[in-house]
Amino acid sequence: MLYDAYEVQRTWLASASAWASVSADWLNNPANPFAYLGGGPVMASALEVFAHAAASRGKPAFGLDHTTIDGRQVAVVEEIVLQKPFGQLKRFRRDGVEGGPKLLIVAPMSGHYATLLRGTVERMLPFADVHITDWRDAKMVPMEDGRFDLDDYVDYLVAFLEAMGANEGQGGTHMLAVCQPSVPSLATAALMSADRHPCRPKTLTMMGGPIDTREAPTAVNTLATERPFAWFEQNVIATVPMTYPGAGRRVYPGFLQLSGFMTMNLGNHMMSHWEMFKHLVAGDGESADATKSFYDEYRAVCDMTAEFYLQTIDVVFQNHSLPKGEMFHRGRRVDLSAIDDIAILAIEGERDDISGLGQTKAALTCATGLPAEKKRYHMAEGVGHYGIFNGSKWRDRIAPVVEEWIAAHG
Repeated sequence: MLYDAYEVQRTWLASASAWASVSADWLNNPANPFAYLGGGPVMASALEVFAHAAASRGKPAFGLDHTTIDGRQVAVVEEIVLQKPFGQLKRFRRDGVEGGPKLLIVAPMSGHYATLLRGTVERMLPFADVHITDWRDAKMVPMEDGRFDLDDYVDYLVAFLEAMGANEGQGGTHMLAVCQPSVPSLATAALMSADRHPCRPKTLTMMGGPIDTREAPTAVNTLATERPFAWFEQNVIATVPMTYPGAGRRVYPGFLQLSGFMTMNLGNHMMSHWEMFKHLVAGDGESADATKSFYDEYRAVCDMTAEFYLQTIDVVFQNHSLPKGEMFHRGRRVDLSAIDDIAILAIEGERDDISGLGQTKAALTCATGLPAEKKRYHMAEGVGHYGIFNGSKWRDRIAPVVEEWIAAHG
């Protein structure tokens, strides 16, 4: 019923959005005499803000068709290296550029598409042969394709690293995990190290990841621990309606995740839309478009399988299994002390309200078999969660640290 009710609301809002958009265009039309009345621009701007906020959104495109290397513009072509039911390995091939470090950016499976890391990819393109985990929306995966949980996530990462090739040659292979995937990425590194897998990465960088959420708990952590596990099973899991390919699949809907994030910072989001309204009234379309672009990405959400979401609640947030040495992958204990040659860089934002200070740094303490010279911690001053991997602070202050670490251990 939850998902069905949402679909009714979404359909209604989509119609209202279309009506508001048409009305705003009509009020802004120079041929319309009402456009010159005192309230015309104000009404048009209000309608435009509503139309944008209420519009339905699908999966955005990366839209990265070129990069600049040594002052020369280079074409970028998206390629699918490996395709699996719940995700694919996407490569951003730089036309005519060979060699350099191979970088796997592990995108979160936390309600948003991998395009949320567009800025991360764009910044690393001049430096590396960038690949990314491009996860699918669970409601679009038919039931016959089976299930997907935390164990499958680790298996996918191993398969993606294998598809990128053995850890040899110029630059080697490196992994960069942003937020939620820090846990399965660190587990993957441990399992591949224990097996002496030839495709294990040379470095693992984790940014704003919940390795040990007992450190500086945030509102997100508190939400996951103040309620019993059964509450999540009973209250936030829904069934995909018949209108989607994944009909019948049990999921944690993306719209619930988005609602939670929006509620956490409701005041900031309201101010952003108020500023957008003022820019539109003043005729500053460029500033308004910047806000629109952010929310086009932020509000494009996808569903997670129920088994993956619930296992993450259990293993990561309620039982802290990985740092306690109690996480298992298909019956095999994940031993972080097995990591002895994968250089680890832990990056945290001083103002991160999703993963508190110390949660990612905990990985360095847990990797007891790794020499000190292969560990590094970087705390980005004045940076919030989103700013760790997007925006000017990421581009100018954090990405150079990542590049330096990769270059030093390539």
